[in-house]
Amino acid sequence: MSGQFRPALIVVDLQEDFCPPNGSLAVPSGRDVIPVISTLLSLPFVLKIATRDWHPPDHVSFAANHAGKQPYTDAVTIVNPHNPAETYESRLWPVHCVQGTPGAELVPELPAASLDRVIDKGTDPRVEMYSPFYDPFVAPRVCDSGLAAALRDARVTHVYVVGLAADYCVRYAALDAVREGFETYLVEEGTRAVDAAGWPECRKGIEAAGVKVVGMEAPEVQRLRAATGV
Repeated sequence: MSGQFRPALIVVDLQEDFCPPNGSLAVPSGRDVIPVISTLLSLPFVLKIATRDWHPPDHVSFAANHAGKQPYTDAVTIVNPHNPAETYESRLWPVHCVQGTPGAELVPELPAASLDRVIDKGTDPRVEMYSPFYDPFVAPRVCDSGLAAALRDARVTHVYVVGLAADYCVRYAALDAVREGFETYLVEEGTRAVDAAGWPECRKGIEAAGVKVVGMEAPEVQRLRAATGV
């Protein structure tokens, strides 16, 4: 990849249910990222992808589907349906982004015409899938969205990640992009965290894994701007 620069933009889960004022799982100040993301969408990425949580009503991440469990405070053990020995703990959430509901739609302020494609995730009711690439299971994996293949098909070398929320789906999108071999940048003004107080520590972990957290004035973004004069 040395010398090549074929950048892609991944806009993670910029959906009504994750945004104030009416989202069922609204990320604080989540709507404030829209102008930044709109600016990025005007820049010359070779591929611009939005992702959506697209859950069935019986999704395992909804506290309402677990007797006596509360959103935000309780967790659930998720078992690999193909390998019961593989499990992980996952936080429970309010019902959100149910397939076909208004809350699952991308926010109308997003310039959707600038997108090359939309990829849905979290469609299997049995599995929590923060990352838009695939679920956390490995032996075997349960869900693969095809995102990595789409990036490779477009010969992408660098991935820029924005959207909601910084400490969950954006985080795992960036971590998996690095894992897949892409030079990866998380544009900080283009995201917000569910737990804002914990973001600085979360950011350290993301950077330690090889993701570069940058700002809109950073050279990595200016490189894109220079191509258009924006």
